[in-house]
Amino acid sequence: MVIYYGCRHCGKELGVLQHTEMDITLRFLELLEEKDLAEMIVSEKDGYFRLEVICEYCQQALDMHPDYHELDHFLQ
Repeated sequence: MVIYYGCRHCGKELGVLQHTEMDITLRFLELLEEKDLAEMIVSEKDGYFRLEVICEYCQQALDMHPDYHELDHFLQ
């Protein structure tokens, strides 16, 4: 299994986890509620998964403009 990490706002690829690195990530995901998991994990066409998180750039933009939290995609 492979999990790709990407920013939910700008789409930037942040990293890839191979099956050898899954143990810690899966433990972290167990701490989240099902609703949050459903929003974060996307099943790709090739059978892999994409974990949508927020990159540093987008987090800084959200910190500077809190009203952006209301928008699904604030970058045009």
